Amino acid sequence: MSHRMLLARVFLLSLLAFPGMGGAVAQPGMATDASTMIKKVSQTAVFNARQVDALFAKWASPTSPGAAVAVIQNGKITYSHGYGMASLEYRVPITSTTVFHVASLSKQFTAFSILLLAQEGKLSLDDDIRKYVPEMHDFGTPITIRELLHHTSGLRDQWGLLRLAGWRHDDVITERDVLGLLWRQKELNFRPGEQMLYSNTGYTLLALIVARVSGVPFSQFTQQRIFQPLGMAHTHFQDEYTNVVKNRAYSYDKDRDGVYRYVALPYSTVGPTSLFTDIEDMARWDENFYTGKVGGKDLVAELQVQGKLNSGQQTSYADGLNIRKYRGLKTVSHDGSDAGYRANILRFPDQHFSVIVLSNAGDMEPDDISYNIADVYLARYLGPKSEPVPAETPSPEAVSIDPKLTADQLNDLAGEYYSEELAVLFVISAKDGHLSVQYPRGELNLRQTAADQYVAEFPIGTLKFTRASDGASNGFTISVGRVRDLRFNKVTIAPTTNLPTPKVPAGKER
Repeated sequence: MSHRMLLARVFLLSLLAFPGMGGAVAQPGMATDASTMIKKVSQTAVFNARQVDALFAKWASPTSPGAAVAVIQNGKITYSHGYGMASLEYRVPITSTTVFHVASLSKQFTAFSILLLAQEGKLSLDDDIRKYVPEMHDFGTPITIRELLHHTSGLRDQWGLLRLAGWRHDDVITERDVLGLLWRQKELNFRPGEQMLYSNTGYTLLALIVARVSGVPFSQFTQQRIFQPLGMAHTHFQDEYTNVVKNRAYSYDKDRDGVYRYVALPYSTVGPTSLFTDIEDMARWDENFYTGKVGGKDLVAELQVQGKLNSGQQTSYADGLNIRKYRGLKTVSHDGSDAGYRANILRFPDQHFSVIVLSNAGDMEPDDISYNIADVYLARYLGPKSEPVPAETPSPEAVSIDPKLTADQLNDLAGEYYSEELAVLFVISAKDGHLSVQYPRGELNLRQTAADQYVAEFPIGTLKFTRASDGASNGFTISVGRVRDLRFNKVTIAPTTNLPTPKVPAGKER
């Protein structure tokens, strides 16, 4: 049987169970010839498939990375396809069983693991996290497990901290590296529960809590309690980046010349990321949201309860999932991005319809593509498209005022600055009437935007100098992305120029 005929038959079953899809279902009292109906369904299926294929045409090449896509209706994959290459070096094509690193799609599995333990009475979502991770600093107010789940903890994001500390994304990053940095943190972005700000840190701590409460490594817990029961045979958390992964897609991104380059991802840390899976396994996970086969329907419902701030305001984030609306329909979704990997799962629960896109092309936007696919299949149910939001006017911080500072003013700001929370030294230098900042493994120019306030490219962001009572500079703070007001104090490093010169034995001159 041809792929298209098989697709048509599957699509026919979907239509019978899901009236309105494609408009090919017979009306009561109408005599409908079966062969004519199958032909219409086949035409609809082919039309929809062609529209989906067109969305990936840019990457459907033996010289391009690409993606695997699955369209799921009523628990069945009604269309799946692979586009582009899993390996450009060996020209291995992407298929429905190609395994991808899916970045932040990992978070829903971490949250699910926490809820399994809560269901068994082994922890409470309102527990202070220091009950399980006493290494964390006492910030003067408890941070709860629930606040980690909902990104309302105020904890600074680990990736921003690591970059400021001199780490690069292609460095080997282990759980020990991340935790060592987290234990040094003495300040929060905001008081717990006051705001919502996405924090990968929270999900690293959640995975650690799962391991400590269950008594087994997090990767083993998820394998035993989630993946194996659901038949997700190609899914695992990668807690050691050197492990061999069968059928793996490697990540690529375009350089400035538009050429695809391999982008390494040596993560050896789990919780917020590092899940490896394929679209067929993700379809099994998707169906668990309707059946509750693992965890039960009450737990699945709890996973989708949106967070609340201290003010009572509801956020859009639940437990590793975004709860939103698209053109009048409820959606449950999450995307992910690490190195050249891009991923998205988009579910319309009331229509029992989902789209999964897993990609190894850094120039792809799977979330946008997922909504475009939904536009094709759910056209009858979707309301009008909303008007695009106009671009915001740049804030004053983004506008350079670039005043000329005197030599004395520059010299006052120049010097060495140390962060106890990062255990690193930054050096501010005056060059040609301007300031630059040297940080571990990099140096950037500073551009003034206000009195004592400067901006620089990532990872610096906004740098604000602080002054002592006598007006002299005594430090600065850095705010960038999900890290706010990270403190550096001005210090004086003892010179090493007076060290004794090593004596060279006679006859050994160089």
